[in-house]
Amino acid sequence: MESKNFNGKLSAAGFLLLMLTCTAHGLNEPQIRERNILASEAKAIDLDRSLITDNSWIRLPGYKNRQFWQHLPSNLKEEYIKKAESFLSYNWPVVKATDYLEYIRSGDRRQEVYAACSNALISLVMGELVEGRGRFTDQIINAVWYYCEQTWWGWSAHLGPQKAGAGLPDINDPVVDLGVGEVASNLSWTWYLFKDEFNKIHPLIASRLKQEIRSKVLEPYFERNDFWYMGFEGGRPNNWNPWVNYNMLNCFLLIEDDPVRKRAQVMKIINSLDKFLNGYPDDGGCDEGPSYWGAAGALLYECLEVLKDATGGKFDVFDNPLVQNMGKYFYKVNIHAPYFINFADADATTSGSPPVVYRYGKAIRDPLMQQFGAYLASLAKWGEHTPTGKICDQVKSLLLLDEISDAEKKEALVADFWFPDTEIAGARDREGSFMGFFFGAKGGFNAESHNHNDVGSCLMYYDGKPCLIDLGREEYVAKTFGPQRYEIWTMQSGYHNLPVINGTDQKDGAEFRAVNSRFSANPKTATFSTDIAGAYPSEARVRSWVRSYTLSRGKSFVIKDRYELTEQTGRPTSANFITYCRATVVKPGLIRLDGDGFSLNMAFSSKSVSPEIEFMEIKDRTLKRYWPVGVTRIKLVFTDPGLKGEQAIRFVPVKSPGP
Repeated sequence: MESKNFNGKLSAAGFLLLMLTCTAHGLNEPQIRERNILASEAKAIDLDRSLITDNSWIRLPGYKNRQFWQHLPSNLKEEYIKKAESFLSYNWPVVKATDYLEYIRSGDRRQEVYAACSNALISLVMGELVEGRGRFTDQIINAVWYYCEQTWWGWSAHLGPQKAGAGLPDINDPVVDLGVGEVASNLSWTWYLFKDEFNKIHPLIASRLKQEIRSKVLEPYFERNDFWYMGFEGGRPNNWNPWVNYNMLNCFLLIEDDPVRKRAQVMKIINSLDKFLNGYPDDGGCDEGPSYWGAAGALLYECLEVLKDATGGKFDVFDNPLVQNMGKYFYKVNIHAPYFINFADADATTSGSPPVVYRYGKAIRDPLMQQFGAYLASLAKWGEHTPTGKICDQVKSLLLLDEISDAEKKEALVADFWFPDTEIAGARDREGSFMGFFFGAKGGFNAESHNHNDVGSCLMYYDGKPCLIDLGREEYVAKTFGPQRYEIWTMQSGYHNLPVINGTDQKDGAEFRAVNSRFSANPKTATFSTDIAGAYPSEARVRSWVRSYTLSRGKSFVIKDRYELTEQTGRPTSANFITYCRATVVKPGLIRLDGDGFSLNMAFSSKSVSPEIEFMEIKDRTLKRYWPVGVTRIKLVFTDPGLKGEQAIRFVPVKSPGP
């Protein structure tokens, strides 16, 4: 399935609508609680006195610490140097006007244009840190000058807040977005690590870089409060908040010389991070999903760690229940790594950042999270290849090479979990094992961050492999975050494991929500239920539709619908399911699902529903990463639903034939 191209200029108002579509600003304000955890901690420790205003807070090894760099494992040193050598003759390309304009012409974000130069900078810096011979210094200087000469460091999709609207960056109206923050962080660390080497070559290199970081990034961030992700103008910020703030925190601490101004800058970031935390549910659940947790909860942790370092250990909120719950969320929604629950725009597979998971677990004193981080690191062949991420992230990982390699490793496979505020639940056949059934389900509402119209949907895996799936999202284009978002098939409830009622799908908006979501679990069973009638518009003519999921541990998984309609309109009602298995009708009332190393029987009443099976080829390159062989939609069409009724679908393993 391919989305249509987007045409037309995105104004500032259009950009705001774009953000509202996927972050529910102003729509979920009842959940905002003025906790102000971080501001309270800053007051308690007297931040003005506690903040270290020079660079003595930095624990990372510098360029001159040759003992550290020389004693890295030889395979990593060789890989770093080889990567850097590949950029020795790199011709730093201009980001052309047409690269920016392509976003408003076709919706193509041209993300690779911005990523290429960033990768070159990181590779050269890491190569020079490791080798220490000055061989890559000239190209690092070229990278610095290249960025200094650029108008803007961000991504074309994020120019909407300009007064001139999207299309081309305005040098007189600088926007600080995700891309600007990422580049600024890398350049700030480059300045810190190599300023002395730059000064040996020419005094303007380091000073010009510092000037550009200030004018393009630090001054607009510090002087403005109207960037929506800051949270100062209301609404509930999403992952942009800790993502940008983590980068800004690094920049201000490294670049700012004035101690008074530095304290004010750090306090502004603390107040902004509080806006993010104030909008977070008490249960710590991330409605953006585990792959976005890496840019939400994980980056909040990174901010808190930097604040702790920059105050000599005094700023410490890792015992706060919300901060603890935000960490625990990530491992609870693990199915069997790399598969995680992936509602909304989240990816079906992720590894998070293993060292961050490990460090977060260590900080909140959660052995399982710490062990899970070490387990994920082993899956990623920790130590066999160079770490990934920004410059500072890679150096932090290098410091933990031996510790994580030697740490106890254990996959987090909790028996069940329930996030009552986020309304996400899950359970498996038995604690500590990925074998057998696992299901995840959600209630919620249809204006969550990165929302899909998926209230009441589920996913079900068997032996750690996908059976009933959540598709995720296609490659991001302008349409993904615009008013036409719900024209995209993967965003529609009809392509989730949900009913179509009187020919009607769910509707987007905060008012379209579940009620009476409940979860219960014991050693034998786990059940989630929710009334999803309110997620459908009036055309559905539905008074109540209670969808329930029951796991009989080690035996079966049952999906049940109990409903009451106000009218039958003559349009079809069906229970739709998306599967990554091969679906075969065995006989009336029985479909066999053949997955990766398992087979399940899907049983239903042949008298009340009629199956339709539709195979869908996947062409989108993002979806193809997870579902390369295509997916199947099973529609169980109600033959005569009546005004009241009940339907049940039962999944059981296919018994192996005897000898």
